[in-house]
Amino acid sequence: MKKLFPIISLLITFSSAFAQVTIDNLLNVPFPTNLTVSADGKRIAWVFNDQGARNIYVADAPDFALKKFTNYNQDDGQEISGVEFTRDNAKIIFIRGGAPNSASELPNPIAIQPGVERAIWMMNSDGSNLKKLATGFYPKLSPDGKSIAYLNSGQVWLVNLDSAGKGKKLFHSRGSQSNMRWSPDGSKLAFVSTRTDHSFIGVYDFSTNTIQFLDPSVDRDGNPAWSPDGKQIAFIRTPNVRNRLPFVPAREGHPWSIRVADVSTGKAKEVWAAKPGKGSVLHTGIPVVDNMLWWMGDRLVFPWERDGWQHLYSVSINGGEALLLTPGDGEVESVEVARDGKNLIYVTNIGDIDRRHIYKVGVTGGKPQQLSTGDGIEYSPVETTAGIVCLRTDATTAAWPYVIGANGQSKMIAADLFPKTFPKKDLVTPQAVMITATDGMKIPAQLFLPKSAKPGDKRPAVIFFHGGSRRQMVLGFHYSAYYHNAYALNQYFASLGYVVLSVNYRSGIGYGLDFREAIDYGAAGASEYRDVEGAGLYLAQRPDVDAKKIGLWGGSYGGYLTAMGLAKASDLFSCGVDIHGVHDWNVVIRNFVPSYQAEKQQAFSRKAFESSPMHFIKDWRSPVLLIHGDDDRNVPFSETVSLAENLREQGVYFEQLVFPDEVHGFLLHKNWVNAYKASADFFKRMFERK
Repeated sequence: MKKLFPIISLLITFSSAFAQVTIDNLLNVPFPTNLTVSADGKRIAWVFNDQGARNIYVADAPDFALKKFTNYNQDDGQEISGVEFTRDNAKIIFIRGGAPNSASELPNPIAIQPGVERAIWMMNSDGSNLKKLATGFYPKLSPDGKSIAYLNSGQVWLVNLDSAGKGKKLFHSRGSQSNMRWSPDGSKLAFVSTRTDHSFIGVYDFSTNTIQFLDPSVDRDGNPAWSPDGKQIAFIRTPNVRNRLPFVPAREGHPWSIRVADVSTGKAKEVWAAKPGKGSVLHTGIPVVDNMLWWMGDRLVFPWERDGWQHLYSVSINGGEALLLTPGDGEVESVEVARDGKNLIYVTNIGDIDRRHIYKVGVTGGKPQQLSTGDGIEYSPVETTAGIVCLRTDATTAAWPYVIGANGQSKMIAADLFPKTFPKKDLVTPQAVMITATDGMKIPAQLFLPKSAKPGDKRPAVIFFHGGSRRQMVLGFHYSAYYHNAYALNQYFASLGYVVLSVNYRSGIGYGLDFREAIDYGAAGASEYRDVEGAGLYLAQRPDVDAKKIGLWGGSYGGYLTAMGLAKASDLFSCGVDIHGVHDWNVVIRNFVPSYQAEKQQAFSRKAFESSPMHFIKDWRSPVLLIHGDDDRNVPFSETVSLAENLREQGVYFEQLVFPDEVHGFLLHKNWVNAYKASADFFKRMFERK
């Protein structure tokens, strides 16, 4: 048997006396992802990213003693995802490596030679016999557990688990294939075939080596769900909108629907359709998991925003009115089918708008049962024989695996392995506050007040804007690695004595459809800038803030709002840190929609540019630190190149930190550390100049 390595022993040797608030100590806690459970519910696994070294850890119920199963020991930027146990719990499958960019280049931020790959790997459930199954991603185990279907170059491939390295293309279909689903008996494979402006539900038959497309149309079909007997497939149909562009509001549209197709004939019927008005546009921005449609018994479960909130509903497979399962002001964010097949386990902010908790509800309704309680943020639940296991954070504790007790309280798994260098006692608990935008709209935010503050002090202040914009900062360390790090930096700024304001600006999630699809947001008018200005005025009027020392920082969409603030209000904002920010919407939209041609949509492209920082560049006077990786797949590196050129032409002071071969969400731990240390140093020097 292969030796099982414990989590890095150094983590448990430091005395808490050495804990202090530093960027290193805040970021050096291993970050957990990919929590999964075996079919029998007796074993869990997850990935720890420990200062860039990503490895799989396993723990057995009920004691959940931790064991390390892989031994990657370098900060190399190679992600691990898709962790899954085989049906017999004898093996673990996972993906190592990231997705390619538009030039088919894989992420390789340390220039590993001769190159890297994105591949599917398998090992025994004791950690032994690690081997590569195939080059590809998105593995889907067959019902008999003997093979996996997977994706490679937009096509579906197949490999037997006992034939590692001998994968073969299963079939060929035009367009790009995705979202595969095995039939219950394993004789067929459903998939989505995307064809630019429409998509089909396809079914591949292993016995005849043929493909059938179910009820093909001019619209977009997706999210296939098999009936328990394998004779029918339910799917979601969304009317195609040719000219719909990202980063503009979409409150209403032609309603989407759910259809059920007979697999033998390919014919389908509509069993349910959204009503006009709220919820008529299918919202896919919230991570509701791999599929948004579940066939459970004789009912179909799906998310819908009929009342302006993303809730779960169920409807009979024969049609009728949809039954609301998750009432209340708040959003359902992720969903798992319970082991009994009759209940749903979901994560939501209902009842605690700035946090996340875990609930359970039956497919036929009834009062939802809250499974986790307290002041934490619980997410990624899995159901084990010892109860619900989840990932959890709170205001002063970084993310870690926990088991939820019968009383709803959470207990840390392997608590003795949590780094003793983490400065929990020196961190602050942010306050939920409401600020007023310059158009009068109320905007939620979180205020970090330094512990060192004294009456009469006037402190420097920094304002943080998250990215997305489909994100929400929570009252604690975030459940996403990117914003988990951002929250840590806000805590560090507070430890330096700064007043910190983290703004959940309009067009973000968590507060309902109308808030998310804000009028004139983004490329349609930059209405979020009113929140930026309102945040600045809120701080400038506080007696504990030095109004001449208010800085801005954020990444991606947050970089966009940082740049908007510096370009339009250099008199209010003294400096900023712009991390891979958007500076011209017409450039960034084309990155997401390659067919977009600004010259053919002159009215829209004019408005988009007028909603961009580049439009106001002549008014920009405040110094800025620009940080960007040049393999960014979300915001082109050219956005920072162009901004720097324009700032240089008009004599605006800027500094730059460029990471060669780095992607949008930095893959290297050292780049996060270096970016944040540079940001803190920049603010310190700029504030001292005032």
